[in-house]
Amino acid sequence: MEKLTDMLHQGAYSCVIRKGDVTRTFHQRGVADLWQLCQDDEHFLQGALIADKVIGKGAAALMIYGGVSEVYADVISYPALDLLKTYGISNNYRELTERILNRRGDGLCPVETLCVDLDSIDEMISVISKFINQHT
Repeated sequence: MEKLTDMLHQGAYSCVIRKGDVTRTFHQRGVADLWQLCQDDEHFLQGALIADKVIGKGAAALMIYGGVSEVYADVISYPALDLLKTYGISNNYRELTERILNRRGDGLCPVETLCVDLDSIDEMISVISKFINQHT
């Protein structure tokens, strides 16, 4: 995991994912890369390790949906951490926060807001999919 976190910071990536000998890097903000990976190559996440800049509840749901085994976050929200713990996902983080803010920093992240009161991973994936499809 240390190599992944080093890559995350040195390469200025938003997310770095390793499965076996294959490492992929991502640049998009929010959950777009994780959502796309779940759509195009869901099996890559099965058992993978992820180092991510920011993990909110929506990102955590996508990671659980994909079957990741371990995550690191520079910043993670309490709801995301609780969800990862509920599903037994090994985790480590630098900063724990109440909620994830939007890109402007003047309100809550829209995906975190959509997922905050949901308990089902399937429900979260559904609302994330609708959100992504409306904004692409």
